[in-house]
Amino acid sequence: MKNKLKLLLLTTFCVLTLFSCKKDFLDTPSQEEFTDEMVWSDPALVETFLNEIYFRLYEPLTDGRGTANIVDEGHYRGNSASTQFNNSLSTQDNLYAWGYQRFLVWNELYKSIRYCNIYFSKVDEIPFTNEVTDGKTDADRMTGEAHFLRAFLYHYLLSLYGGVPLITEPFDLGSDFAQARNSYADGIAFVVAECDKAAALLPDIHSGSNLGRATRGAALALKSRALLYAASDLHSPNPVTSSFAEPALLGYTDNNRTERWQKAKDAAKAVIDLDLYQLHKAEPAAGDSVAQHITEIFLTNNTEEDIFVKFFTQVMGQRWGLYSSPNGYYGWGVNAPIANFVDAFQMADGTPFDWNNPAHAENPYANREPRFYATLLYNGASWRERPTDAKGLDPDNKIQTGVYKRWNASNNSEYETYGIDTRNGPIENWNGSYTGYYCRKYIDPAINVQYLSQSVTWRFFRYTEILLNYAEACLELGQEEEARTYINRIRKRAGLPATSASGTALRALYRNERRIELAFEEHRFFDVRRWMIGPEAYSPAYQARVIYPLAANNTTSSVPTITHVKFEDRSWNDKSYFFPIFRDELNKNNLLIQNPGY
Repeated sequence: MKNKLKLLLLTTFCVLTLFSCKKDFLDTPSQEEFTDEMVWSDPALVETFLNEIYFRLYEPLTDGRGTANIVDEGHYRGNSASTQFNNSLSTQDNLYAWGYQRFLVWNELYKSIRYCNIYFSKVDEIPFTNEVTDGKTDADRMTGEAHFLRAFLYHYLLSLYGGVPLITEPFDLGSDFAQARNSYADGIAFVVAECDKAAALLPDIHSGSNLGRATRGAALALKSRALLYAASDLHSPNPVTSSFAEPALLGYTDNNRTERWQKAKDAAKAVIDLDLYQLHKAEPAAGDSVAQHITEIFLTNNTEEDIFVKFFTQVMGQRWGLYSSPNGYYGWGVNAPIANFVDAFQMADGTPFDWNNPAHAENPYANREPRFYATLLYNGASWRERPTDAKGLDPDNKIQTGVYKRWNASNNSEYETYGIDTRNGPIENWNGSYTGYYCRKYIDPAINVQYLSQSVTWRFFRYTEILLNYAEACLELGQEEEARTYINRIRKRAGLPATSASGTALRALYRNERRIELAFEEHRFFDVRRWMIGPEAYSPAYQARVIYPLAANNTTSSVPTITHVKFEDRSWNDKSYFFPIFRDELNKNNLLIQNPGY
């Protein structure tokens, strides 16, 4: 290439992220752009080039909004685009609300893939040294990272669109853009091969400034996720895909599901057998706060179950804390859990929560499993000290999402006052949650989000997911005892009793475990689709109605009445199991075939 590569964003990213630039790069002259020859003649610049691809991997903490709001986890207050998405109204011209996932769209994913392809086209020119770090040369390590990143990007494309064109050469303006979609099976085979290449080149662990880069475990974890998805209902013969004129674009057309589930099981076991990871505080002792143990996973920079993560600094920061916190703390109330999701949390004894149980309905926030308290902020939950100008409104520092019935003795009439965290409260009420709940997960109570950014770590892959992947593959292979063993390891860490369920009850319990354990970690959106449970997940959304009633003596009760009521309609169309390819992409490439329903 004769053109110049503009790397201002790359140099900025290098300074701000976990990937500390090497001294020789920091000592280079300050400039906004580097010639092509300069980049590929300097391994430090090449590393920074790869950093930009890492930066472009999607995670919700940076922008503060996740897919939770367009699946049955959360609600984005007052956002019409999310409502349209949640009613399957997307078209080939408008993928409503998906713009918040800015790097998870067709053109941006292919842009990142092009960066990977450029690396592979130039790798033989790079003057790598023979220096070894963490058991690998820079040549092996960077090439392994490029294979991993390309696999990750194609995994997203396959998960959203089905089979896509497999491009392995860097396009330029003179390239032929007319490329047909490869089959889904070809895409999965490509991702698996890339993961295997990456695993062979990457170190088991990174140290120093390389912390946060992909490792062998990350490559194998990605392989596990990709093969789990590939074995699932959506990509096996089913009425939705089989009725499409080109079913091979959306999944497998054979019935070799046992073979695919075995591959998924083996891939998860390969990560387990590395013996590099373990559940964080897997054996809670009597008297331990299990909720605190679970909270620590998401507020600690490093834990023993981290496989592939993204670190932040307060300078770089991320917006999840500001976006998700209650409005009574000057947060923006985005990513608010819906009541449907709240009801999925079990009781402390491991039994389901049930509104028809009078004891449960009387106090729905009592005696729930520890993950309930680590994931949710609900009416009466203790939280951080209020901002200075709000301390008088809430001296107890407890979430207030209720309505208080009051009596005006002067005119013998009833009136209402509203909790500080409601949409009628005295602080930024327009940012109040519609659901009566706020997200607790990934929010650091030590940070005043009104003024400061968080620096908590995002986990692309953690060990719990691998155990769940393994358990699911075992379930689908009919190996229930083995599946229960791994499910119960996770339940034990969560402070729940072991399950002895079997058959359809065990599958339902597993799916609920995955829903709760991986909540707000960008899994549910894809699980709903690969399990083909769209109609169930996109049923009407419910909110908490919290009322402090008047007693017979006209005093306000200190104990609220809490119910869950419908507040938003949602609906499902089977076309939404896959995304549409945008019209402008179809216009650029007349060999592309649109997905069904668009």
